[in-house]
Parts: sequence; C-alpha cells; structure tokens
Amino acid sequence: MEKIKFMSEEMQEEVDFFVLEQTKVNGISYILVTDSEEDDAECLILKDTSEENAPESVYEIVDDDVELTAIAKVFEELLEDVDIER
Repeated sequence: MEKIKFMSEEMQEEVDFFVLEQTKVNGISYILVTDSEEDDAECLILKDTSEENAPESVYEIVDDDVELTAIAKVFEELLEDVDIER
C-alpha cells in the first residue's frame, strides 16, 4: 500500500495517508485513503481539485452526499472485498 503525505491547510502540518485505490470519474481523479493499515480503519474519499498541468495536486475531502455515495459505490466495485460505510 502506497503511503503519501498531505499538507493540511487547516492545521498547517503534514498528514500521512495510505492510498487504497484511485479512479477517474467524468474526468475527475479520486483517491480512497486511510490513516491506518488496520482492517477497520477510517477512510476518506479525496477529489483532485488542481488545475490541469499544475505542478502539484490539490485534494479536497468529498463532502457532498450525492457525490460521496456515487464515488463510494465505484470504489466498492473496484475493491470487491471492501464495504464503505457512510
């Protein structure tokens, strides 16, 4: 599992996440991340909001209920043995 560092703008500190899966829907990149490698870890779905050809990616937590439900279903299909609780 790939481990990546994010810079939290709110707390002005680095946060480590493990990437479980990534996908692209309607031209938008999404990643499913977790803060732990344990089985019952909490996960987040992040959306790439950076401009095309930007030197760094900018990810934001998906918080729109409709979008979150739709993307969670995509990740559940990609990761057949994973059940994402919302």
